[in-house]
Amino acid sequence: MSSQLFKKKPLHVLLEELNGESRLRRILGPLNLTGLGVGAIIGTGIFVLTGLGAHIAGPSLMLSLVVSGLACLFSALCYSEFAAMVPVAGSAYTYAYATLGELFAWIIGWDLILEYAVAASTVAQGWSHYFQKLFEMVFKTPFPKSFGWPPLQYNPGTVLTSSGSIFNLPAVVIALVITIILVKGIRETANFNTTMVILKLAVIFLVIGVGIFYINPANWKPFAPHGLVGLTLFGKTLFGQTDASGAPLGMMAGAALIFFAYIGFDSISTHAEEAKNPRKDVPIAIISSLLICTVLYILVAGVLTGMVPYDKIDKTAPVAVAFMQVGLGWANVLITFGALAGITSVLLVMMLSQPRIFLAMARDGLLPPKIFGAVHEKYRTPWKSTILTGIFIAILSSVLPLEILAQLVNIGTLLAFLIVCGSVLVMRKTHPNAERPFKTPFYPFVPIMGVLLCLVLMLSLPPENWLRLIIWLGIGFIIYFAYSRKHSHLRNEIKENKD
Repeated sequence: MSSQLFKKKPLHVLLEELNGESRLRRILGPLNLTGLGVGAIIGTGIFVLTGLGAHIAGPSLMLSLVVSGLACLFSALCYSEFAAMVPVAGSAYTYAYATLGELFAWIIGWDLILEYAVAASTVAQGWSHYFQKLFEMVFKTPFPKSFGWPPLQYNPGTVLTSSGSIFNLPAVVIALVITIILVKGIRETANFNTTMVILKLAVIFLVIGVGIFYINPANWKPFAPHGLVGLTLFGKTLFGQTDASGAPLGMMAGAALIFFAYIGFDSISTHAEEAKNPRKDVPIAIISSLLICTVLYILVAGVLTGMVPYDKIDKTAPVAVAFMQVGLGWANVLITFGALAGITSVLLVMMLSQPRIFLAMARDGLLPPKIFGAVHEKYRTPWKSTILTGIFIAILSSVLPLEILAQLVNIGTLLAFLIVCGSVLVMRKTHPNAERPFKTPFYPFVPIMGVLLCLVLMLSLPPENWLRLIIWLGIGFIIYFAYSRKHSHLRNEIKENKD
């Protein structure tokens, strides 16, 4: 039985699936794919997390972004190799199935469900926050609290308590609207995403272009007020300072937090099956989107910490408030609108990617194919799983507090990145002669560094994150052994051959 659990899916089988009835429509070019990557990355990170990161790292937040960007770059190069070799839906799940076997594939697939669903729910709440802010600006009255927040609120060290609200209505509405767009088709989705990306990039260039004239170099001193470390192990600070609550401070602590800002580039690989020329376009899009966003992040962090002393930066709307603090209140509406557009595109790509993971798993029999493997005859989209995803995200984002959702995202993503980097090492040994239209450069340095950096960042997360990950994976194991293992196409083929 153990040999069946780790049975690998042959490369030729993966490639044959591209000719099946459930194949998705190939219409995405390199610009569309890069737009999806930029759309997924730039949003909550640049408009929200820069404020929290500045309080942890000070002006050295710029260096924190470089460290997190490097960890992502190593992973991105590994993703690119696999996406060019196996241009099918499924991303890290598919890569793990081909290199590490079915059980590892299930683990990473189940982990990706956690990453995309919870990340989308987190982003939907961020969208709701900015929508309510814009609502108040336009109508000069606050959005009704009863329908603006989840009914539960999170207080560290205590149980969940009532917030006095009924549910988060804007989060539900945006999740359902995005679901309708996604069901309609990938071309409509890409066009809508491109519009949102253009809008938010225009606002970011405005922030950089105007804010640079209000920089006071004295605000960058000291550059690293809390030092350049801040490493932790399961929540215990090993090196560096801590705040009053015992949370780590420093450049590396900022890198662990700001890593959330980069989540999304990997979603490009889930759309390899919809790319016109996946062997070339997907690697270009992954690397291009990551490099573009890293540069923009660093520039915005530099402007933000240069305009306002790091300890005076607002934690909830840092960019908009920073402009108000230097007397540029007129920019508040524009920045808020840009943030809303940016967060919309992030939500769109997260919700676009989730059903593609379901589709890949359903093709292998690990999930019910009639639901999760169904592709619409006209639109060629996985419509049933898209609708289920939209409903699930609407429920999560409307009832659970942001803090609970956000804490689950980073560790799931880091685990996926770590496994992809490790899979490149395995595949180079087991399939040395396989065709690789794109090769991870500086092998084996890049995948090894990807594994190590992801592991360091994972260990720097609070212990509650590990507990929640273990619980989630435990639920996944129950489903796997109760349903997926029995219906696995690969396992049934092995059984038939033996009989």
